[in-house]
Amino acid sequence: MIEPSLELYGDAYERVDQQLQDLLDTTGVRYGLLVDRKGFVLSHKEALWAPRPPALDSVATLVASNAAATAALANLLGERTFSEQIHQGENGTLYVESVGDQTLLTLIFDSSVPLGKVKVYAKKAVAQMSAVLDELKDVPAVQLGDDFNKGVNALLDDLLG
Repeated sequence: MIEPSLELYGDAYERVDQQLQDLLDTTGVRYGLLVDRKGFVLSHKEALWAPRPPALDSVATLVASNAAATAALANLLGERTFSEQIHQGENGTLYVESVGDQTLLTLIFDSSVPLGKVKVYAKKAVAQMSAVLDELKDVPAVQLGDDFNKGVNALLDDLLG
């Protein structure tokens, strides 16, 4: 089973989540997501006035796939990576920027929002989110021992018979 490449919880989650909210409030972006490179949504926010969002899991999967394809193109052209992607349509824009090596900031907004403004504030948010995510590298993984597994199995046996 594929699992997210990053565990975002507690204080780190709240700080990243607040960065997303601040970014939406400042720029007028409809939807903001932090996606890992495997296509999992780690955090998301939507503006109060925004219409019903698209299927965020699908957006995350497609953004991660597109980022992988773009990384392959960068490699073919002798670049280490392309740090941002912009997809502009008639009515909306999708902006994706790398946040470290494991995650992608994904912003969806309509054509009335200036792209330059989004890029300026996104770069600031990316720097702050990167700092939070760098802190997680030093946190040891949660280790659940045999006693935990035995206890869970006993509880499930009691519950389910």
